[in-house]
Amino acid sequence: MPSSSISGASRPIQSGDHLYLVDGSSYIFRAYHALPPLTRKSDGLPIGAVHGFCQMLWKLVREADGEGDGAGPTHLAVIFDYSARSFRNDLYDQYKAHRPEPPEDLRPQFGLIRQAVAAFNIACVEQEGYEADDLIATYAREAAGKGATVTIVASDKDLMQLVGDGIEMLDPMKEKRIGVAEVEEKFGVRPDRVVDVQALAGDSVDNIPGVPGIGVKTAAQLITEYGDLEALLQRADEIKQPKRRQNLLDHAQNARISRQLAELKCDVPVEVAADELGVRDPDPERLIAFCKAMEFTTITRRVADATGFDPAKVEPGEVTVKYWPPEGATATPVSPAAPAAAPAATLATDAEPAAPEVRSNGAHGPGTPAAAAAAAAAALEGVSVDRSAYETVDTIERLDAWIAEAYEAGVFSIDTETTSLFPMQAELVGLSIATAPGKACYVPLAHRNSDGLDLAGEPPRQIPLADGLQRLKPLLEDRGTLKIAQNMKYDWLVFLRYGIDVRPFDDTMLLSYALDAGLGGNGMDELSERWFGHKPIKFAEVAGSGRNKVTFDLVPLDKATEYAAEDADVTLRLWRVLKPRLAADHSATVYETLERPMVTVLAGMERRGIMVDRAMLSRLSGDFAQSAAALEAEIYELAGETFNVGSPKQLGDILFGKMGLPGAKKTKTGAWTTGASVLEDLAAAGHELPSKVLAWRQLTKLKSTYTDALPGYVNAETGRVHTCYALAATTTGRLSSSEPNLQNIPVRTEEGRRIRKAFIAEKGMKLVSADYSQIELRVLAHIADIPQLRKAFEDGLDIHAMTASEMFGVPVEGMDPMVRRRAKAINFGIIYGISAFGLANQLAIPRQEAADYIKRYFERFPGIRDYMDSTKAFARANGYVETIFGRRCNYPNITRGHPSERAFFERAAINAPIQGSAADIIRRAMVRMEDALEKAGVEASMLLQVHDELIFEVPEDAVNDVMPVIARVMEEAPLPAVELKVPLRVDARAADNWDEAH
Repeated sequence: MPSSSISGASRPIQSGDHLYLVDGSSYIFRAYHALPPLTRKSDGLPIGAVHGFCQMLWKLVREADGEGDGAGPTHLAVIFDYSARSFRNDLYDQYKAHRPEPPEDLRPQFGLIRQAVAAFNIACVEQEGYEADDLIATYAREAAGKGATVTIVASDKDLMQLVGDGIEMLDPMKEKRIGVAEVEEKFGVRPDRVVDVQALAGDSVDNIPGVPGIGVKTAAQLITEYGDLEALLQRADEIKQPKRRQNLLDHAQNARISRQLAELKCDVPVEVAADELGVRDPDPERLIAFCKAMEFTTITRRVADATGFDPAKVEPGEVTVKYWPPEGATATPVSPAAPAAAPAATLATDAEPAAPEVRSNGAHGPGTPAAAAAAAAAALEGVSVDRSAYETVDTIERLDAWIAEAYEAGVFSIDTETTSLFPMQAELVGLSIATAPGKACYVPLAHRNSDGLDLAGEPPRQIPLADGLQRLKPLLEDRGTLKIAQNMKYDWLVFLRYGIDVRPFDDTMLLSYALDAGLGGNGMDELSERWFGHKPIKFAEVAGSGRNKVTFDLVPLDKATEYAAEDADVTLRLWRVLKPRLAADHSATVYETLERPMVTVLAGMERRGIMVDRAMLSRLSGDFAQSAAALEAEIYELAGETFNVGSPKQLGDILFGKMGLPGAKKTKTGAWTTGASVLEDLAAAGHELPSKVLAWRQLTKLKSTYTDALPGYVNAETGRVHTCYALAATTTGRLSSSEPNLQNIPVRTEEGRRIRKAFIAEKGMKLVSADYSQIELRVLAHIADIPQLRKAFEDGLDIHAMTASEMFGVPVEGMDPMVRRRAKAINFGIIYGISAFGLANQLAIPRQEAADYIKRYFERFPGIRDYMDSTKAFARANGYVETIFGRRCNYPNITRGHPSERAFFERAAINAPIQGSAADIIRRAMVRMEDALEKAGVEASMLLQVHDELIFEVPEDAVNDVMPVIARVMEEAPLPAVELKVPLRVDARAADNWDEAH
């Protein structure tokens, strides 16, 4: 059965069109083996192949949009193998029988890649009983027969038999196009005879038998001489070489079977027609949500830049981590018109949207919180969304009437429409209000017509911005009316730029996050579908997409009203469903102390921004470029020739092909493996060239990611960099930073520290860095109640030296730094569920030695193993774990799927109470900081949060007064809710730049 994710109208293929067919199945392995290993920073999920795949898809999308080097596609599809079996297994039961299982860290990525294709709004096709190559062959022949050009994006040699007559191949890794000449160069015959050569030579990878003793070169000579396979077999007795003649006679049947196995089927009865593969513009919101979920910062930025869609206004989507296809399951057939049902194409669930069940934690009887929550949800069932009922408010009289109604209701929802998704740059265009389900309006304030003229000059088209805000300001600041928003941090910042301090408020995104973190996305569209089965209007539907996209001030008022008022309407409905659940689910404390107060805290930090020394960054870029060039010269000298240092293939050829260094491994495609771990192993063994290459890679990444990019983020109005923090980005409560990401600037390398030097204080000010010391180990000591760790922290000992002493029986005094380093690696690795393999790589020691270290660690600190075992058991039984402050981290798939998948979620569940509790502690400190500083009568501005570190800007003459207050607030943050069994310690320093303060 087919599976496809396609949205939009079909576009018949005709002469002059260009069809791109991506061999998704083989490209997954290409991306996996050719690119360095990559894991998602928030939870360690392997995502390297997904990242490589997304980079290729983005390039294809840009080509389709006319920005590539050649003619982009008019039709595009990614084709996958449905499963390991096809009709060829019925022809020959040993077909592909010897293929090894895919690597464990690749298995979770199959399903994620299918979700990536769906996020790009590209047709995703697979069909039971057939391989991807057969579907590609069928589509290619049909399209070429209609006069279209076909590009097969693949490097699989089996597809080369299709080349010619309007069909070519493109190797995406080598950026190389493969035509008839390239096929002849590889096989020695034209494409139409490739299958005959393959039948003779066989294929050990696919277990196609062929004829013993005949390779590709000999097969090509024979086919060239005799014409085709059948003619050769009929005349085999004419072969002069006795052994070759006898093999052909003895294995003729194998050769014929091999031809059937190698020949691609060009007449598959496809259930997704080629005409339905027309290129569709991706929905930037959905695509950015997926990229954010995968933590693909660069791709997110590229999508945002190309579409003008502000990523700060999009929460990470929910991705389903599973193996594809699921064991014991078959893929669900799906119509191209109904992508939501495609098993691998949805960002949330595989079934119809369903609201989460209300957790009762208590009685269900009348009057209970659970009953109230259920009643609130039931009250909205069947209340349809009628967009035609929304009002466009274009006079002061009607605005006053809506303001009066909002006062009367006491609670209303509000949403802003602006010119940008970056709040520090956004200009207010209009706002929407809802006072009851179905009762909503839109107030246009700064729309323009297509000529750019302000509509305010043509009353009663809209209300002038200044007049509208003057009327609204008292309501928005009134302490007696509750304002509801979805992602209030954005709206709060926008209003603050116009002198309006919105309070009090609730945030439906954060309500959902406090209640259901890990169970699905918290964006308004997804919540609307989950709770109400209603799909709101997409931004692209009113503002367009791609080249036709306009800013919201150019959206016609009728469309703007439907879109904006619906957002306010849905937001109010969500609040009515979610707010009662806080009491029913015992989540009110988390929301009220850890979520809602952070809105204004983070918004204030984003508004303040931080200064950067652009001249220093420019010098650093030059220095890094020179250093990289110098390293290249040294690399060339060591290699004895010049080559592309950034090319894994060329580097592998030098290291292992030419220099013959040890530890050489090849991928299934025959390329040498040159990932970071391989180079680190070689460097640790004393080989200079790999060490130089590692240094070069680090330098070039720092240059492109930081020194080149950061100046572009300096706000023209403020002269400062304003990052965007996401509150609901992780299951554990950790914050994430984007546009730019200031949480990933390296601190342990000299180059990273030089970058931090470029973050500076204003004249007359100092930067103060306050950093928790080993907070996660302290939290572990508290949660697992480890006596040795508790005593070490209480006595202020060097925890890593103490651990080394406990494990290896060596005195702390005069300890070998290498011994301490090993203990440190284990201390931190244990928190993240490090394996013997991972520890062995990190310490460059044999795996068995690493396994012995871990075993000895658990023997010396048995409480840690007890904690891990009890946490896993609790998570399996309940589907969630909790931090010490009651934040619930849900892992609903912890008992499902493949053992490796379950193990991944178990590790996440073990880490979540530790990492989540540490995140909650710093949140509590941030919430209290401003009041504490004001009460102490000292001046300081909190600028950044970088995991366990807070950065402040402080007047020079106030530094000595400020630092003790900051340290005290941070160290006492758990109180009075939790009294830790170990003391927290904060290191605070002041300097002119971030590096010196850290």
